[in-house]
Amino acid sequence: MDGLELWGGVECTVNRTATGYRDQIRLSGHHDRITDLDLFAGLGLSAIRYPVLWERVMPDGRTPDWAWTDERLARLRSLGIRPIAGLVHHGSGPPHTHLLDDGFATGLGDYAREVAERYPWIEDWTPVNEPLTTARFSALYGHWYPHARDEGAFWLALLNQIDGTRAAMQAIRRVNPAARLIQTDDLGRTYATLVLREQAAFDNLRRWAGWDLLFGHVTPHHPLWERINGFGFGDRLRRIADAPCPPDIVGVNHYLTSDRFLDHRLQRYPPRSHGGNARRAYADIEAIRVLDPPPPGLAGALREAWDRYGVPLAVTEVHNGCTREEQLRWAAEAWDGCAMLQREGVDIRAVTAWSLLGSQDWDRLLTAPGTYEAGIFDISGGTPRPTALASLWKGLPAAAERHPVARAPGWWRRQDRLIYPPIPYPIRTPPSHAAPADPVLLIWSGDEALAQSWSRICEKRGIAHQWAKCEAHGGDIAAMLDHIRPWGLVHADAPSTADAIGLARACESRGIASLHLVPAPDGHAPHDALRAAEDEIPPSFPASALLIPWEGRASIADLARMNIALDLLIDGQGGLHDPIRSPASEPPETARQAAAMGAFGDAARI
Repeated sequence: MDGLELWGGVECTVNRTATGYRDQIRLSGHHDRITDLDLFAGLGLSAIRYPVLWERVMPDGRTPDWAWTDERLARLRSLGIRPIAGLVHHGSGPPHTHLLDDGFATGLGDYAREVAERYPWIEDWTPVNEPLTTARFSALYGHWYPHARDEGAFWLALLNQIDGTRAAMQAIRRVNPAARLIQTDDLGRTYATLVLREQAAFDNLRRWAGWDLLFGHVTPHHPLWERINGFGFGDRLRRIADAPCPPDIVGVNHYLTSDRFLDHRLQRYPPRSHGGNARRAYADIEAIRVLDPPPPGLAGALREAWDRYGVPLAVTEVHNGCTREEQLRWAAEAWDGCAMLQREGVDIRAVTAWSLLGSQDWDRLLTAPGTYEAGIFDISGGTPRPTALASLWKGLPAAAERHPVARAPGWWRRQDRLIYPPIPYPIRTPPSHAAPADPVLLIWSGDEALAQSWSRICEKRGIAHQWAKCEAHGGDIAAMLDHIRPWGLVHADAPSTADAIGLARACESRGIASLHLVPAPDGHAPHDALRAAEDEIPPSFPASALLIPWEGRASIADLARMNIALDLLIDGQGGLHDPIRSPASEPPETARQAAAMGAFGDAARI
């Protein structure tokens, strides 16, 4: 096997609810910025999961508008990036159809034929992204259109997407016989108390249903046959099994919340996690928050997929909606884990840097305006800004040096991940430790209480750090930096910009990232304060130093701003910034946690 390929992906969901469609491509601004593609090319991507979505190209269901897609695909081709064309991404098609419509599959097949005839050179396709997940959210939990909440509707929605995929690939291969199906879905594992072992066993069988159908495995001997046939779908199952459409690559999407734990002891968990089936109520929570040691996670999911299907795999989404160092750690662990599995003989082709431009509203399950999560690029300022993830992903294929904070264990590897009474999990997971020689973050402050606030944030984020009082080393800045040799510095209480200049210069000359918190100008409206602060910066102030105006605020606001400031420091940002204006001020992991709770906690299981 060759080395791992680096793929990328833009969060491109166009989902429908009772209030209309939500288009992530427009929310991110990518619709209006073809120059984003050049930024993506700079990462060294071999391929990119890219939208050629039915709802966007043919919004009225009849007349295609190819202008946007023509321009983008031509640019990708000239940049040497192979597109993996997606036709439906958590969607249900144009307004004339939906996931429970008898015409959905044939309509998608007809659309796929038009796309293939226009772009016959495209070889890689994902006609329907995550069909099982989309069926659950649209027809079992009722979050997305057509908002059904019953098992029969769930199986119908899944079968329509599977038939749509089969019809699409048949049409595409009539144009390009070499076309490959890269079939994605979320893959986690459900754990449970003994009382709920039957529900967990069913969940762990159902998670394979989409892929099993495409491989032609759902025959009368399959354990799901009787259940699906009971809803009157036996003839459809036979047709699918007689003419399967096996994926050329199984695309595994695994998030930190993909593994679940079911517990009948409701009193242990918050009400938002409570759900149940027809027989029993139970809490549905993230397994990583309760099992000790933690479950195998992504590596375990990939091993299971390989054992089940024995075809090439790819990790088709790697994203962690969290603080920057945790995003770095998750991406690095995903890459390293895939490289290890490849050495063991598992045929893994690629790892995908997902959410190149971040994602919007997943904390509200794309049903209402919500929170923005930065990705490889941060668009919260209106234009894409590369984060530390950009340099990490670019360097992973070449085993480049990683940021010091990326080498520490992620929160999912630390004991503080356990926020509920721990449940023993009978496996041995090797402990993960930061390298003892890794440089630290230096907190430079004469205010002990302020330094302790920064220290607590660093401890929470697993960032190795050290506090030095301003009078340390006799006030000799150079001696202090040469003695401690930090990767970065937080100057927590600079009296003024002019007072910070010496420390900023000393850091710059040593290649140390520096953050300086300076007093916010008095007497200015919030929208004028940043401009006033900019006027106070001396021309000789180092451009690499990060300056943030600071003023007294409520403790929760300060916590959010301090987290954003650390993200900017890790990103290597310089110049003047005001993190309070960033929409990414939610505490770490909250958005993804909320999405998981909304998806699973309040829904009836089948």
